[in-house]
Amino acid sequence: MNIFVLMKRTFDTEEKIVLKNGEIDDSGVEFIINPYDEYAIEEAIQLRDVHGGEVTVVTVGSQDSEKELRTALAMGADKAVLIDTEDLEELDQDGTAKILSAYLKDKNADIILAGNVAVDGGSGQVGPRVAEMLGIPQVTTITKLTVEAGKAVVVRDVEGDEETLEVSLPVLVTAQQGLNEPRYPSLPGIMKAKKKPLTTLELDDLDLDEDDVEVKIEKVAVYLPPKKQQGKVLAGELNSQVQQLVSLLKTEAKVI
Repeated sequence: MNIFVLMKRTFDTEEKIVLKNGEIDDSGVEFIINPYDEYAIEEAIQLRDVHGGEVTVVTVGSQDSEKELRTALAMGADKAVLIDTEDLEELDQDGTAKILSAYLKDKNADIILAGNVAVDGGSGQVGPRVAEMLGIPQVTTITKLTVEAGKAVVVRDVEGDEETLEVSLPVLVTAQQGLNEPRYPSLPGIMKAKKKPLTTLELDDLDLDEDDVEVKIEKVAVYLPPKKQQGKVLAGELNSQVQQLVSLLKTEAKVI
């Protein structure tokens, strides 16, 4: 099987978000593979181990993303591709999807996996946009995937319930928590990753230029959520507490 994984480099989920001059300050911040993409990488490796073929992990970003690509290789992926967009001032989901689909259009992929969302932007748009641009089926938020005889049987999360679908290959799926348990890179895997191919491409290599990936989203403002007010502890008899609560709901919370 020819399997591709779309990966994104994101802030470590334990990092504190700091704003500087109206923008997110990433100086000194630890970056990781987007956690949902780890499920996609793990599933791709398991599919390859059962059906044969190879797993290629692809990311769009700066040269700093090589670290996360090497981690994916250490997990067990066969190849990695970095599409370098460091010279672009800004890139939105539409532009990212155009870059990825331009790379994938002639790769004859059987399955493309991606994370359901990225923990930084949280839009969940890139995977579905890539599928639309490639003209292939897509299934999002999957929690189980079985491939047999040129078809995939997929179980997806639907607002706390499940939906089972059968779809022909090629297909793009996005991984939800619960699909699998991503492995940690082993020491032998880390050593092997150093010798695995990691290719760097530019927009020119994909017959694209900056106009092709022009940003369509206007950023109005970036701000942290307001701090939560300190809670209040009501004292006194139960009836008194109820009266205080009703009064606060009317005068302060203004919900009744």
